[in-house]
Amino acid sequence: MANMSPQSKRRISILGSTGSVGCSTLKLIAEQPELYSIVTLTAHQNIKLLIKQALDFQPECIVIGDASFYDTAKRELAGSNIEVTAGRAALLEAASMPVEWAMVAIVGAAGIEVTLACIRQGCYVALANKESLVSAGHLLLATTQETGATILPVDSEHNAIFQILNETNKEHIEGITLTASGGPFLTFDREELARVTPAQAVTHPNWRMGAKISVDSATMMNKGLELIEAQRLFSVKPEQLDVLIHPQSVVHGMVKYVDGSILAQMGVPDMRIPIAHTLAWPRRMKTSTGRLDLTQADSLTFEPVDYERFPALKLAQDCLQMGGGTTTVLNAANEVAVQAFLEGRINFIAIAKLVGDALEQMDKMNSPMIREMPSTLEQVMSLDTEARRLVEELINNNQTIKKLITKVEAKSKY
Repeated sequence: MANMSPQSKRRISILGSTGSVGCSTLKLIAEQPELYSIVTLTAHQNIKLLIKQALDFQPECIVIGDASFYDTAKRELAGSNIEVTAGRAALLEAASMPVEWAMVAIVGAAGIEVTLACIRQGCYVALANKESLVSAGHLLLATTQETGATILPVDSEHNAIFQILNETNKEHIEGITLTASGGPFLTFDREELARVTPAQAVTHPNWRMGAKISVDSATMMNKGLELIEAQRLFSVKPEQLDVLIHPQSVVHGMVKYVDGSILAQMGVPDMRIPIAHTLAWPRRMKTSTGRLDLTQADSLTFEPVDYERFPALKLAQDCLQMGGGTTTVLNAANEVAVQAFLEGRINFIAIAKLVGDALEQMDKMNSPMIREMPSTLEQVMSLDTEARRLVEELINNNQTIKKLITKVEAKSKY
């Protein structure tokens, strides 16, 4: 891996540039444009913003995932030196273009193949797509070892642990704690949760995020996926991982050592901080982000998780213990359930119910796909597809789910 010298520009790609993480990355680059040369920007459908980003930052090329927007992009960028491509194949080709640093900020299982393409380059991969490690962790980590790539975690919690850990001291780790704000429904009882609307669920008290990850934060499935990701990133045992509710989102992660020491990473809840850490790695960059002033903090509180209120987190912990393909099923089932909730087809508490039912059904099938860890992309995607099909079937046929839908039918639309 060639490191960036003080005089050279780091060649980078941002895959998913129009989402919240992609936009935050570009804000940081705008502060020090002399340090970075953008090779590729990609988006799925947000053509208006992608074109603006292209004009502002002058990448070598852009990719729009939805090919129906190709003509618009080509017309708007006519006369520029920016190459325009479109479609899934073009996205994978862009992910394979030689760069020193690539941000993978594509949401969901759609980012797995893109992440793999970046890792195969052997570059620094800033990973904001947690679903990749959850669904295909074994494959991605094996490929990382083969190519010499470095995965730099972008999630604030994993980035916190990454900053704290001393690689030469890993055998002295007693445990790793990820913090969770608890989302917008921390104090809601089950009846209140049943009445939650998508509009409420996508409004996070501390962070500005996309719709899917905001719902995951509200159910705490997001924290469950992060536990699985942490186990794979840091090679610890499942029992060495835990979660604490920390509503202020100031402490992002803690590492407990065998001598009783606890090291914590702190900062204001701003995704530009962990992104900047990965963007400048292995150095650090000066940013305009807010600074944490502990003299102005009212209090920092921590409390255990209420698993009755947040059953999704328990499902993720169970999958982490069980291993095999269960985490792939968990992620796929959750993606379908969350989308169904956002579309008003099910209510909020039905999300975890559906995921649990899908895991139970797949387990009863006694399929070798779920018993064994998928080791190829084909195996991952086959299991992912089967889990999605099953959840859709459960939504259409499961009487319990239908009853849950009926209770909030009038309140579940955007």
